[in-house]
Amino acid sequence: MPFSAYLDSMREDCRELVAELKKSFDYVSVLGTDVRSSVYRADRRMSMAADGEGECGFVIKMHSGKSFYEYSCDDISGDKKALAAKIISAVKTDPALVSRQISAAAVKDEPMKKDFVRETDFAGFTDEYLLGVCKQISNEICAKDEKVLNAFGMIMPYTVSKLFVTANRELSQHYGWANGYSMAIYNDGRMVQTRHVEGSDKLSEVIENTKASVDEVVELARHLVKAQPIKPGVYDVITDASITGLIAHEAFGHGVEMDQFVKDRALAKNCVGEYVASPITNMHDGAAAAHSVASYFFDDDGVLAHDTQIIKDGILVAGLSDLASATQLGTEPTGNGRRDNYRRKAYSRMTNTFFTPGKDKLEDMIASVKHGYMLFETNNGMEDPKNWQIQCTAEYGIEIVDGKLTDNYVSPVVMSGYVPDLLKSISMISDTFKVEGSGFCGKGYKEWVRVSDGGPNLKVRVKLG
Repeated sequence: MPFSAYLDSMREDCRELVAELKKSFDYVSVLGTDVRSSVYRADRRMSMAADGEGECGFVIKMHSGKSFYEYSCDDISGDKKALAAKIISAVKTDPALVSRQISAAAVKDEPMKKDFVRETDFAGFTDEYLLGVCKQISNEICAKDEKVLNAFGMIMPYTVSKLFVTANRELSQHYGWANGYSMAIYNDGRMVQTRHVEGSDKLSEVIENTKASVDEVVELARHLVKAQPIKPGVYDVITDASITGLIAHEAFGHGVEMDQFVKDRALAKNCVGEYVASPITNMHDGAAAAHSVASYFFDDDGVLAHDTQIIKDGILVAGLSDLASATQLGTEPTGNGRRDNYRRKAYSRMTNTFFTPGKDKLEDMIASVKHGYMLFETNNGMEDPKNWQIQCTAEYGIEIVDGKLTDNYVSPVVMSGYVPDLLKSISMISDTFKVEGSGFCGKGYKEWVRVSDGGPNLKVRVKLG
């Protein structure tokens, strides 16, 4: 599928609007967005193909020499002088508020003109074929065990086209991603739900791997239906890549989003250059740091994708910034300016967040645990960046006794504590690596963006309940 024909036709309109608004502002950018999304889903009762969450519109960002202003709309065609006058009138600030505005330094507008494309194979699959795949997955899961009450197959591809124009820059990007889901609802005295998630910009890979997960989701359901609550306590824990990613995301992802530094809402602001984790720990974030659902070529501020090292050998070395927070703090933006959609402002947001691999073998890590648990599958998590408290939930854990995994499953499992205590307890890191992303991250109670996380297996000591 090619870059949006609509956005391509709006290039000159963007340039004309920038030129008109430059008469009143030091810096002007126009971001045009065209996102297309589809959902294919089937269970034993019904099947459907529908449009997913898409968007099409424009954001105009201006800098006065002191402060940023933003204006969004769904059309910029027509009389540019009239539109510019409307925008200027809409962003006028109450004089009583001007003295309380947070100042931001001048914005760099270095010349660049480039069209970025990441190819997909989406065009090779029809709606009928993808819906048929979902039906097949659902039917095969249901046929595996009479205790399966229902099963779901789901495929969700989406494509992104974005155009970014300033006085000196004209960038476009086009890419796609797809996720596949297989899910089972199982009842054997109690009801449980299990799932498997795949993701790739190659739909063929998503289809193949989701089909192959049928046995896995049913077998896991047979275990979880017998799982017991965990006895609360402090344990040695081995994390799978999903839980490693949850720790990265919640423990030090939100806490280093630098718009929170501007507002003095993050304890990490005062700890740059200090040990916050075990000396064997390294952590990165960036749209260019890994290939996953949050990999793009430039962010919603027009900043090229970065690979930012957050923790180096246990020391906090950098945070994640959008254009506004970087200029307010006097730092370089890291390419983390992201919007929920064109009607929302850009915030500092995570992209692909992960710990880097170590040198240990997973079997040696498990063998080193006298009594503890290996935790699997992210459920949800939350963090308090101001006080560095964390609470993360794993779908399930498997008990480890005398260095061996047992058949004792516990579910659900909640991990909590003080972030530096958790990170400083990391004593072993595997030489394996996996980053995955299938959902969305919210900021506060809204502002959703797609993210990925992961890394190697970690050995930590943490409170479970």
